[in-house]
Order: sequence, then structure tokens, then C-alpha cells
Amino acid sequence: MIEVRGLTKKFGAVTAVDGLTLRVERGEVFGLVGPDGAGKTTVMRMLCTLVAPTSGEARVAGFDVTREVDQVKDRIGYMAQRFGLYGDLTVAENMRFYADLFGVEGEAALTEQLLEMTRMAPFRDRYAAQLSGGMKQKLALMCTLLHKPEILFLDEPTNGVDPVSRRDFWVILRRLVDGGLTVFLTTAYLDEAERCGRVGLMHGGRLIRVDTPAGLKQALPEACIEVRCGDPRAARALLRGMDGIASADLTGSALHVFVRPGGPDEEAVRAYLAGRGISDAQARRILPSLEDVFIATIRGEAAVHAG
Repeated sequence: MIEVRGLTKKFGAVTAVDGLTLRVERGEVFGLVGPDGAGKTTVMRMLCTLVAPTSGEARVAGFDVTREVDQVKDRIGYMAQRFGLYGDLTVAENMRFYADLFGVEGEAALTEQLLEMTRMAPFRDRYAAQLSGGMKQKLALMCTLLHKPEILFLDEPTNGVDPVSRRDFWVILRRLVDGGLTVFLTTAYLDEAERCGRVGLMHGGRLIRVDTPAGLKQALPEACIEVRCGDPRAARALLRGMDGIASADLTGSALHVFVRPGGPDEEAVRAYLAGRGISDAQARRILPSLEDVFIATIRGEAAVHAG
């Protein structure tokens, strides 16, 4: 559904997206992950024909994003970070307005289906300005789905939304994907990326890794050891000076310690800390989170480029 080769976008001297190559299959949920400024939104805007690439090529639903703009637009739904809802219109009126823009026939029946699916039916007569953040996102999603797109593009769709609404949003997305929709989304939430079929890690305008969440974790060459103790900050300072340790970072109340291949195991880490006054340390090897993987991958990229 999406084929990208060497896609690049420059804004003057700044390269926002650098030679991106990517393929997304029909019915896939693909997440593009990275910090602010990584180039995620620029990629999405190029795929949605809103920004012309500087070089490279991209096809969406089989059509070229620069030469077949209308065909691409007819087949996609795009929900930007700030969707253009009208606060002085009700939920139902916003949907009717967007249905008219899309030229949707049989709008009333489709509206009812979407309202029931999103559990927004009780709020059909509420003004958009009076909706919660999660409800506004649901309304924006419904408006985007009115013309039955083949591919749904979502730019950080749950940014600033409460955890319950985020969960509801993903339940809705899963139902849509089960119905054959392809979803391409950007997110800064690494826990949310765990829900995607595949994830692309972006940094500095470049796509640095693409795999399933499980594949990204298993492919990491460094072992991850979780350390818990009464003074994790002191433990972090000590472990950063230990041979074979690539990094030691606080994650909540614990430390996630990345060990280079051939480096110390859990017992060696515990003994090292005990020999330096931290006798209560507990250490165990764990599967890293996607956040761990992302941080470790960026660190590795930085080391390569510095060398």
C-alpha cells in the first residue's frame, strides 16, 4: 500500500528527511517513532501529498504522490495533530459538514455506524468545543473515515489524550484494521508503538531501524540488566565506570543497564556494586522495552558517526 524509495525533503540547508526507503503492506499497522524534530510529520505530509519531496519517490495505494495527487487523496484519510473541528457545531453537524466536503452518499447510515463504533452516539448533539480531548480525537477520526479510505494516516493521534481514551482509540483502530484498513501513524509514545505490527525508528531525518516490536528487542546486541537498590543514582554513577557497560539509565525507580557483548552478567554487576558499598542491589536480565531499544540504537548510531 505504501512504497517509498530514497525519499528526501530539504528546507533550505536543513534536511528534514534523508533518503527514506520503506514498504507498508495492506492491512498493516505501521508506526513511525522518534523524538520531536526527527522528521516523522514531514514523511507523513509527503505521503499525503501535502508537501512535495525534494527527491526520491513514493507511491500510495499504487499512485505516485507527486504525479497522481488526486488519486492518492481519494484513497487516504489524514488526521493531523490538530484536526479542523468546528467548536460551534455539534458532533453530528461536524460529521455532516465533512460528509458534504467528501461528497459522501448515504451519510446518515454511515454516521450512525461510526457513532456506535466509537461510543459517541450519546454525544451527537454536544458541541465540539465542549468535548474532552479523547472525544475530540474520536470525532476527528470519524470525520476522517466518512469517505471510507483504504489507508488511514494518523499524526500522533493520542498526543495529550488520557490513558483510558488512548486505550479506547486503539480498540477502534483494531476493529478498523480487522475490516481491511491499512494504518500508518506517527507517535512519540514508545509504549503505544508496541501495539503496531511493525515499527520504524527515526532519528535526525533518517530511518535507522524497521522491524516488529519483538524483533527490535531481540536484535539488540547488548544485554539489558535491571538493577534495583536503595540508592539508584549512586549505583548509576558506579556502573558507568564498570568495564563492559555501555550505559546505565534510570527508568522509574530502577536502573536499566546495557552490557556490551562479552561483558559482565547479573551476578558480576551485583558483586561490583556490593564491593563499592551498595550491598542491597538486586540484578536480573530483562527483555528491553522499545524505549530502551530506541535509546540504545541512537547511542550506537551516534558512536558510529562520531567514529
